[in-house]
Amino acid sequence: MKILILGGTRFLGRKLVELCLQNSHDVTILTRGQSGNPFGSQVHQLIADRDDEHTLVQALSNTTWDIVYDNICYSPKDAQKIIEILEGKTTKLIFTSTLATYEADGIVKTEADFNPYNYEIRMGNRQDFTYSEGKRQAEAVLFKKASFPVVTVRFPIVVGEQDYTRRLNFHVERIVNEQPITLTNVDAKMSFITDDEAAAFLYFAGISTIEGPFNATASGAISLKDLLGLIEEASGKHAKVSLLGGDANSQSPYAIPADWYMSNAKAEATGFTFSQLNDWLPKLINSLVKEQQETIMSQRN
Repeated sequence: MKILILGGTRFLGRKLVELCLQNSHDVTILTRGQSGNPFGSQVHQLIADRDDEHTLVQALSNTTWDIVYDNICYSPKDAQKIIEILEGKTTKLIFTSTLATYEADGIVKTEADFNPYNYEIRMGNRQDFTYSEGKRQAEAVLFKKASFPVVTVRFPIVVGEQDYTRRLNFHVERIVNEQPITLTNVDAKMSFITDDEAAAFLYFAGISTIEGPFNATASGAISLKDLLGLIEEASGKHAKVSLLGGDANSQSPYAIPADWYMSNAKAEATGFTFSQLNDWLPKLINSLVKEQQETIMSQRN
C-alpha cells in the first residue's frame, strides 16, 4: 500500500511510520523539515508548512495514496484544506483526534458523547479556537464534507519514554526532586495509552474497513492520587501535593476537575484488543524514575 503520513518524525507519528515500514508499505512523510528525517531512504519525504496552502498543494500534487494519516490537523480550515487537496487522491483518511473533544465532567466517555455529524461548523484557523474546540471543528468538517471514508481516532494522554511533551515526566521530576505539585482533584481518574499502542490502532484503522469516530485507550483508568503513588513507590520519595495556590511552575498538566476517561468498547468490538493500563504503567514509571535519578547523579558528578 502507498501511505502518506502528515507528521511522522516524532513520538506516535514516528512509531506509526516504523510500523508501516515493518509491514512493507510504500511510505511518504510530509513535514516542515525541522526535525530531520530519521528514516532516510526508507521513506519518501515531502517538505511543506501545513499553514502554507500553496506549498502544501504543490507538495501533494500529482500523487495518490491508499491511506492518508493526518496527525497535525488542529482546525476546521486545516481539515477543509486537506479534503480539497486529497479529492480523488486517497481512498481513506485517518485523523488523530483527542479525548479533549469531551468535557471533563466525571462521566466515562463513549463516542456518542460528541457527535461530529451534527456539530455546527465555524470555520477558522488554529489560533481561533482552543485545542479541544479546534479538534471538534476539524472532525465536523471531515465527516460532513469529505467524499472519501474518514476515521477519527480519539486518544487520551499518550505516554512513552520518547514523549516530547514530558507531561508524565513532570510529575516524576517534581517528586524525585521533592518539589510541590499543584492539582485540582487528586481523586480524578484519567485514561492513558502508550505511543506504541496508539500507532498500532492508527495502523489498524487504516488497513481495516472501519469508519467514523473511535476512542482508542488502554483498558482501565487511574486516579491522580494512585498515579502519584506509583511514582512515590518507585522513587522512595513523598509527593508534596497542593490543591490550592502554588506557583505556575508547580501546576500539574493533569490538573483536571473531575474524572476524564473513555471507553474503548466500540473499538474492541471491531477486533482490536487493547492493553490493560495496570500491566504497563508501573513499568513505565519505574523507567522514568530511574532515568531522572541517573540524571541527578550525573549532574552531581
